Amino acid sequence: MSTVAVILAAGLGTRMKSRLPKVLHPILGDPSLLWVLRALPPGLSAAVLVVHHGKEAVLAAVECWQQAGLLPCPVSAVDQGEPLGTGHALQVCIPELDRLGATRVAILCGDVPLTTPATVARLCAAEALMLAMDLPNPGSYGRVLQQPDGRLAGIVEAKDATPEQLAVRRVNGGAYALPWPALRTALQGLRNDNAQKEYYLTDAVAAVAQQLPVAVEVCAPEELAGMNSRLDQSELQAAAQRRIQRHWMAEGVTYLHPDSTLVGPRVFLSQDVLLEPGVRLEGAVTIGEGCCIGQGTVISDTTLAAGVLVRPYCVIEHAVVGAEAKIGPFSRLREGTDLAEGVHVGNFVETKKARLHRGAKANHLAYLGDTEIGEGTNIGAGVITCNYDGVNKHRTTIGRNVFVGSDTQLVAPVVIGDGVLIGAGSTVTKDVPADALTLSRTPQTIREGGATKLRLRQRKGSGVS
Repeated sequence: MSTVAVILAAGLGTRMKSRLPKVLHPILGDPSLLWVLRALPPGLSAAVLVVHHGKEAVLAAVECWQQAGLLPCPVSAVDQGEPLGTGHALQVCIPELDRLGATRVAILCGDVPLTTPATVARLCAAEALMLAMDLPNPGSYGRVLQQPDGRLAGIVEAKDATPEQLAVRRVNGGAYALPWPALRTALQGLRNDNAQKEYYLTDAVAAVAQQLPVAVEVCAPEELAGMNSRLDQSELQAAAQRRIQRHWMAEGVTYLHPDSTLVGPRVFLSQDVLLEPGVRLEGAVTIGEGCCIGQGTVISDTTLAAGVLVRPYCVIEHAVVGAEAKIGPFSRLREGTDLAEGVHVGNFVETKKARLHRGAKANHLAYLGDTEIGEGTNIGAGVITCNYDGVNKHRTTIGRNVFVGSDTQLVAPVVIGDGVLIGAGSTVTKDVPADALTLSRTPQTIREGGATKLRLRQRKGSGVS
């Protein structure tokens, strides 16, 4: 049996008040649609995405996720065109679902990000199932009507419901799994004689339920909550945050202030990791055992080995950090940074495409871009690798056990050999051989008693000769 998922992602999202398509608004750094796609079971045949508003941005995002290996199955797209309701969204998928040889269809919404993979797996494995939730104040949700044995009897939209039906607290979660032949027939028979003048998918689901048993599974409300406003987005993020915190705390991670700490769904934390207040971890982040992440630090798409100390207020992105390294405070590690074991990168140091070998240190106020720095080398305060000539980037290579004095500029391309000592205040424009001493500095002038003479002239207003 071939199960194909259909994900509804064509909505405008008027209440979001944004140019960004609703399904691309993030929850803990990952777009809502990515949460939904990632929850699909790996054995699924394919997924069909129904798009329209902002489709270029949506399809570009899906292509990036596909290339990054984040999606469990192939994803194709169908443009709904003028949106005429959820039933219409499925109607335009008929040719694609036929092409894919679907025998069963699982339907999900791209703006409902927190349905768990376990729930989605049960949905996709079921013969005929819909997901529902019980709400104390159901509001505008469609009401679920059931047979005495619990099977689905019908679904009525709130705008079309009678007062008795509005009193029902079990509401439609917008997720279904149904045999494709029966659903296909029901879609072809849809009519739009309702308050919205739309083709309701719920009418097709109810029609299928008249032909065969459709079970109803009740889920926790957060699993089926949609993102229709910025308030919804904040509440979904809080719910996701709580879920992720519970998981990692159970695995031995310490949160000093959970309410201010954001950990994304693709983050992996080892035991005895300590997260200080205000930490944000997004994207594909792996934190090794015993790491301490200082207050206010932001880390994205990065791997930290065991025992790394990140002092407060660092920004780390697309980097690799070796065991027992010390970072910060106020360091920025940009894309392509690769720090080996025991490296120190201190306050107000920025790195980019920089590889620092074991034990190298840059403790203060440096820019290290497009460079390789050898084992045990010390980079002084104020050092800059001048990697850009206005057109091209160039590399700086520094050997082992080099001492680079403070306020030195290394004008790339340049190679510094092992054991070199570079005096403070130098501008290095030529390669330096191993074990050399190099110094580039204007000769210092000393005038004995000159300070007293200068002050006398200044008082008399005569200036400096």
